[in-house]
Amino acid sequence: MIKNPAVNILVIPDKFKGTLTANAAAQAIAHGWRKSRPRDSLTLLPMSDGGDGFGEVMGQLLNAKIQKIKTVDAAHRKCEARWWWAPRTRTAMIESASVIGLTKLPPGKFHPFELDTFGLGAVIRTAAEKGAKRCIIGIGGSATNDGGFGLARALGWKFLDRDDAPIERWIELHRLARICQPKRTRWFRELIVAVDVQNPLLGPRGATRVYGPQKGLRGDDFAFAEKNLRRLARVCSGGLGPPPLNQRRSSRLGGAAATPGAGAAGGLGFGLMTFLGAKMEPGFDLFANLAHLEKYIRATDLVITGEGRIDESTFMGKGVGAIVRRGQKFKIPCIALAGNISGRKGRAFVEMHALTDLTTVEKAKANPAHWLERLAAKTAKAVLAVPRSFPPGSSRV
Repeated sequence: MIKNPAVNILVIPDKFKGTLTANAAAQAIAHGWRKSRPRDSLTLLPMSDGGDGFGEVMGQLLNAKIQKIKTVDAAHRKCEARWWWAPRTRTAMIESASVIGLTKLPPGKFHPFELDTFGLGAVIRTAAEKGAKRCIIGIGGSATNDGGFGLARALGWKFLDRDDAPIERWIELHRLARICQPKRTRWFRELIVAVDVQNPLLGPRGATRVYGPQKGLRGDDFAFAEKNLRRLARVCSGGLGPPPLNQRRSSRLGGAAATPGAGAAGGLGFGLMTFLGAKMEPGFDLFANLAHLEKYIRATDLVITGEGRIDESTFMGKGVGAIVRRGQKFKIPCIALAGNISGRKGRAFVEMHALTDLTTVEKAKANPAHWLERLAAKTAKAVLAVPRSFPPGSSRV
């Protein structure tokens, strides 16, 4: 039996993509849990690993103020984007999904060949003009597959073909002959890119083939998309006529393109490293360090996490997978709640439950907070009745 009638619980979900922010998910879980176990002590710590919602989560941790800027989205439509500013530490927080995110576009209206990262340049410029010395940018959730080409153009880089004619669309990069850099290439003393994946830019595990289908790329688009990104990588590495763009780049095809995370956000990771000198870091690690996560886990008896979909990718660098590993480290049981779940066996969660256990996908998406609250309440009741939910050795629960 459970030794104590009340337990300390850490509620630490990621966003339920396209439906609930991490904060909204945490609130829904807490409301539902309290209906069944009102005596439990709940600590809410919404998280992000670099994708949608990264700016809000990290901005709150830094006590940063929301800033707004007019720019364009991935389809070059006018939009208003948010970024976060912490004046005491001169730190800017940018969430690329708030500018060029897939959720900013009407479903199915634009093909990735029509989209690029240009609009992100205005946010970079504004943060630098504000006086930011350090910038952290989360790049998950993008609609683009341009290798950071649009962003580079927005910041003054010029891409020319063999006739010195300018290239203005990323699907014309197969004609790329040389690149001219602007006077300013360093915008911050430190630029950190938060990524939640480890994919390279090119190849079977690269941006195009792994994440392109989520954005609308079809199988017969892959070769052409890859051809353009490969040419970009080759010219940037100095494999053709012009010298390397700076001494940090490899003299052969590879270099930044082969760096884990270069394929994140349709190659935006590659572009930020190549054109802005950025450093890649796992988004979850950035969150965990800033939030002092281990302190919270050590003080809790049970962890509840979750996201929109739990599948194989959850355990390949994403936040929810990292949470359960931290729980294992300190022998704290972890329960997962999700929109839907693929592959429930052989995982480290003591329990895994999905909104689709209670309702249809359509109804869950229409009212996700309601169904997540109900799922949390049902899970809490099961905890009361099923002490085997907690593995041997979890004497703190």
